[in-house]
Amino acid sequence: MNQRRLVLGAAALGTLGALGVLPGQARAAAPPLPAVLSRPAMVTPLAQQVALLAAARAGKWLVAGGERGTILFSDDAGQTWAQARVPAQISITALQFANDREGWAAGHFGALLRTADGGQSWTLAIDGVRAAQVLLQGATDDAQRQAAQRKADEGADKPFFDLALAGGSLLAVGAYGLAIETRDGNSFQPLAARLPNPRQLHIYGLRAAGQRVFAVGEQGLLLRSTDAGASFAALPSPYKGSFFGVLLMGDSTVLAYGLRGNIWRSADNGDTWAQVANPVPVSISAGTLLADAGAVLVAQNGDLLVSRDQGQTFLRRPAAPPFPAASLAVADDGHLLLTGLRGLKRQAMG
Repeated sequence: MNQRRLVLGAAALGTLGALGVLPGQARAAAPPLPAVLSRPAMVTPLAQQVALLAAARAGKWLVAGGERGTILFSDDAGQTWAQARVPAQISITALQFANDREGWAAGHFGALLRTADGGQSWTLAIDGVRAAQVLLQGATDDAQRQAAQRKADEGADKPFFDLALAGGSLLAVGAYGLAIETRDGNSFQPLAARLPNPRQLHIYGLRAAGQRVFAVGEQGLLLRSTDAGASFAALPSPYKGSFFGVLLMGDSTVLAYGLRGNIWRSADNGDTWAQVANPVPVSISAGTLLADAGAVLVAQNGDLLVSRDQGQTFLRRPAAPPFPAASLAVADDGHLLLTGLRGLKRQAMG
């Protein structure tokens, strides 16, 4: 998903034209839902070896998710695992927990899943067809209507990439500007209408802390909210490549990371940026905060980059052997959980 598709459009012809409907034409029925959205994930003894793309901590629990709806949970810091009950065979791309019981999973086909038991069982909250309708109903101008109608016409084919909890709401972002929110897990509202993203760039990373919310994505996309997601502003970007994630540290420090090992740091909440030296020219997949005000990033080859000074410098800890990493989380015993194309890896911080 690092390259955008070329989308050709026509000039709007009033409201009907903006919706893609010309006079005398009827809107075609929405594409059918993919069958995988109604097929429960298969329970298999090989679940720990599938490609796992997401990891999160929920109190004492660790939760990991990946291909074909596989979600695993552990109550002993990742030493043993059990497989969750999941209602759809979608790839899980992100996990977010409000506490040790209530959490969310994002995935392909515009799906969001919900759990109320620490990740042991999940329900489907919304799919890509419903998400497109939410965007369409909440569009406030012709450009938004046209973009939302394209998503509706194309069906449930776009993934969510990341999640954050802000101001009592769950925010979810993804491909081609896909972005929605919910406060109760039942009704959904468009978040895309608040994001200054007119080119519908992919939004890969999302983080919230207090009133601060940052979203990052392809072509250096940087979006900031200072009111818990009620409004967003676009920030001038120091880098024109893709950002894959963002971390919020302290009251005003921001780390954005991504393609080719780029790490950029702001000490003034995104107003100005400085590049952080990184000896590993490998794209950075994920990052998380440490309890001592530090941070750890993981490169796609499994190398760790650890900072103890709020992201001003990073020390490399090479992976041995290389581990194609996608995400990471910190267990309650201080160990790291890495997930990737070869499943799970638990390791000490050292």
